[in-house]
Formats: sequence, C-alpha cells, structure tokens
Amino acid sequence: MNWTGHALTGPRSKLPEIVKRPECSRTGVYFLIGTDPDNAMRPLVYIGESDDVAQRLKQHNRPENQGGKDFWEKVCLITSKDQNLTKSHVKYLESQLIALAKNSGRCGLVNGTSHEYLTLPESDRADMSFFIDQIRMILPVLGLNFLRDQQTLANSDQSNIVATTQDSPTFEMRIPKYGIVAEAQEVEGEFIVQAKSLARDHWASNSDYTSYKPLYQQLVEDKILIPDHSGNVRFIQDQAFNSPSAAAAVISGRPANGRTTWKDKKSGKSYGQWQSELTDNT
Repeated sequence: MNWTGHALTGPRSKLPEIVKRPECSRTGVYFLIGTDPDNAMRPLVYIGESDDVAQRLKQHNRPENQGGKDFWEKVCLITSKDQNLTKSHVKYLESQLIALAKNSGRCGLVNGTSHEYLTLPESDRADMSFFIDQIRMILPVLGLNFLRDQQTLANSDQSNIVATTQDSPTFEMRIPKYGIVAEAQEVEGEFIVQAKSLARDHWASNSDYTSYKPLYQQLVEDKILIPDHSGNVRFIQDQAFNSPSAAAAVISGRPANGRTTWKDKKSGKSYGQWQSELTDNT
C-alpha cells in the first residue's frame, strides 16, 4: 500500500531477457542467490547496489577469473516505479540489508564487511526504513526468506508468542525405544522444535530416501544438536523447520511423516488432524 517499489526476479539462465527490461536500467539494490556448498540449510547470497543494475549484473555474470561470480543461480532486483531512488538511497539500503541478512542467520553472505552509511538525511532514512519493511514483506512471496527474523519460542517476547502461536498447540513427539521426547509449535508458517528437545545420535536410515540427511548433518556440524547424557543428541536452541516432517526426520534419524508423528500434548490429536480441523473451521 502506497509503496513505489518494484521487484523483478528470475533465474540466471534468463539474464539476457532480464537485463533488457526497463526497470533493470534503473538505480536499485539486487540480490544474487545460489546454493551454499558449506551449509545445506541455507542459500548463499550477495547483496549489491548500482545506478544501472543491468550493467552490474553483466559484470557479475562474467567468469570468476574475470571479476564475475560463479555461485549464483537466481537474481532479484528492487527498484522504484517512480524512479525516485538515488545513489545515496541505495547505498544506505545495501548497508541495512546486509546487516539484516547477517542477523537473520538464514543465509551465507558473500559480501565482506558492510560499511555503515550514515550520510543520508533523517527524513530520507525514515523513508528507506519503510522501503526496507516492504522489501522484507515481498521477498518471502518470491520464495526468498533470508531477510526474515529467525523464529524462536523461548527467547521471544511473551506477548508476541501469544499473538503468533494462539492457534498452535504444543506438539509432542516421542520415541520410547530411545527415550526421546521433543516438543514443537507452529509459528508464522514454520515448525519450531523447542530447545532441550532430544533426537537420535546419528542418521539411522539405510533407505535411498535420505533428503533430510544433509539437514541432520548440518545441525550436528553447527553444534545445534549436541551430545546429551541420555545417549541421544539435544537441541541447544529453538530450531525452525519448513515442515513437521523435516523436524520429525531429524529427531528420528530417518524419514518420518510429521503429520502423524507429532501429537497435540493436550488432546492427543495428530498435527494432521489439528490442521484439518483448523482449515474446516475457517
């Protein structure tokens, strides 16, 4: 509402078409997105700015040994429909967006140290703050979540927890054979396993279907899952997953159907039953 921003995104393979578009020749900020080879849980991102985004993208498309960047597979650029963004505006936007991406912990950043840009007048900084809010709102619609705050339960403001989780009960998952108990809640579309929840001490599946194995291994490497005196591993912090099944797989050390394994602690209903009833009653 009342936002003059314009977002354009596409795969690198479509770059010849993207750079021909008129908005690509404007002043703006852009994101180069690729796969992080060192972390299966997050993308690798470069954040930049330019008076002529098309020319900058052409430079980034060159081979690495010619000053380009090889890692990226997708681009997203943000410009203004009324073309009122100046060089000073986008330099400020770039510095703020880099800081937000670092704090989110949802991506690896190719950028080096960002320089704080404070020469913008206070009124312009207020305008750019609103502009950033809109960028953070629109990127998830495009499937880009690296500027979202990391969702937590234990460390969040309690009033915010009430506001965001009022429809979500606390779900519990048990594996009695291994003495495993884990708890989770759904918050703003993410399934968050609570700190101190337990999980298997290794990936146990011999199946060919091992899509969550890298996720499990990454959590161990990042020391989010650490050894517990029970012989299992334990979450040291609240951890967001994109689905109940992803969380259930990590906890059980093998593929698992989270819609049936997670149970409402109070009613005993499965996550799938709870979600179906919630949808039917809407």
